[in-house]
Amino acid sequence: MRKHLGTFLRLLPVIVSMLLIGAHFLRSGNLFLVALCLVLPLVLLVRHPLAARLLQLALLLAAVEWMRAAFVFVAARAAAGLPWVRLACILGAVAGLSAAAVFVFYCRALKERYRLG
Repeated sequence: MRKHLGTFLRLLPVIVSMLLIGAHFLRSGNLFLVALCLVLPLVLLVRHPLAARLLQLALLLAAVEWMRAAFVFVAARAAAGLPWVRLACILGAVAGLSAAAVFVFYCRALKERYRLG
């Protein structure tokens, strides 16, 4: 039981990142990507290297999408003369979380779980 809790806590940044990007896609009305973001964390139940690599790819794409959204939203707010620094900080932090979550798979316990070289 304790081992499973440790694994869950190590994978929590991955799960939270996928839920956040899913909420982002829900805001834009893209229900296919919302469903994909909700299903992808379930792939973590499969102990295979491809499962980890798939999530790493999804997290990198999520970080890229957050940065794209940050540039678009910040530019729109700046053009309208509205405050934009807080928005840039929040979206930058979420992009950073998604990018950092890629590296959880480099801890020893998850390398063993997913048989990563």
